[in-house]
Amino acid sequence: MKAEIISIGTELLLGQIADTNAPYLASELPLLGIDLYWITQVGDNRNRLVDALKRAYDRSDIIIATGGLGPTEDDVTREAIAELLGEEMGVDPELEQWLRGMFQKIGYEMPERNVKQANLIPSARAIPNLQGTAPGWWVEHEGKLILAMPGPPGEMKQMWEKEIRPKLKQKLSGEVIISRTIKTLGLTEAKVDEMVSPLLTSTNPTLAVYAKLDGIQLRLTAKDRERAKAKELIAQAEERLQNILGWAIWGYDEDTLEDLVGAMLREKGLSLATMESCSGGLLASTITDVPGSSDYFKGGLVAYSAQMKTAFGVDAALLARQGTVDPEVAAAMAQAVRLRLEADIGIGITGIAGPAEVEEKPVGTVHIAIDAEGKRGSLSVLYPPRRHEIKRRAVFSALFKLRQFLLDWE
Repeated sequence: MKAEIISIGTELLLGQIADTNAPYLASELPLLGIDLYWITQVGDNRNRLVDALKRAYDRSDIIIATGGLGPTEDDVTREAIAELLGEEMGVDPELEQWLRGMFQKIGYEMPERNVKQANLIPSARAIPNLQGTAPGWWVEHEGKLILAMPGPPGEMKQMWEKEIRPKLKQKLSGEVIISRTIKTLGLTEAKVDEMVSPLLTSTNPTLAVYAKLDGIQLRLTAKDRERAKAKELIAQAEERLQNILGWAIWGYDEDTLEDLVGAMLREKGLSLATMESCSGGLLASTITDVPGSSDYFKGGLVAYSAQMKTAFGVDAALLARQGTVDPEVAAAMAQAVRLRLEADIGIGITGIAGPAEVEEKPVGTVHIAIDAEGKRGSLSVLYPPRRHEIKRRAVFSALFKLRQFLLDWE
């Protein structure tokens, strides 16, 4: 079955909030064997919403709409669906009674404007909302299914998981679609594409290659009426990819480098400290995004200027001779912070995030070093000259290099 998601709200189009509902639902639909072909965003405008619904109705079997079910004048999802199907809305007495009871429970008299949330059309039945005052709509018409849910993510997710997903499972008996994401770093998109080219022609499972800030990702997608067979198809293809890509694979699905590296440090009983220049403390911030990182992370120093590098223990003569952006300086930073914070491992990052060149070196130049007693590691890279991406990529590269460093730790 073909599905389309319509995210409703002018605030989405203005960039005031991010649409988290559509990605969540997109990850859920394959588990039900439903193919998602389109995701549409539309503002709180009845005419434009009706147009979006008409397109979806013509090309999809299931339409899932989120947003526009509130009590205000610009909440027009119910009205748009009614217009699409040519049906008249009317207040459902039982639904109105439920709404008034909801307000009474919290000690408020229900504003009459909220009565619009008790409207239904003949083809619709209300979907309970246990976290808000906006019931959803389950609409079946001419073999099509329209599901309307509230926009607030908490309300939407609860309604989907408790009310809609179980009923869809009963209603549908189609194929199960399973996906697996394989994450790599250290190879270009073109190189990965070339290496895995024999698998790109496969139709089940399919393979797609994507460039992300944290490396090149590959997504395997298999389809079968039986979940076990779909999983077997994924496992066979994944084994082939592991043989092809080897060392470049660092994680799967929801894995993050900071989580993986943190687990390795904890398992080995090692501590870490960082000194950063061009990344401005982003590495330390990323490491501490992991709960419990205080078990292994001693702390981080931001040494943005040559003066601060010297203050934190980097040799002034080295800086004068080599400049601040240099592999030897990165190594000195890693050693200095390891000794200063009494950690087992130190990481140093220096580079040029731009927009201007420094010391006649191009924007995007980054040097990363890792230092431990008797062990060293280094990496020098040149990233595209986009400041924010340079900082993020430097962090991912440092964590990837640290992962390799820890894999070789004896």
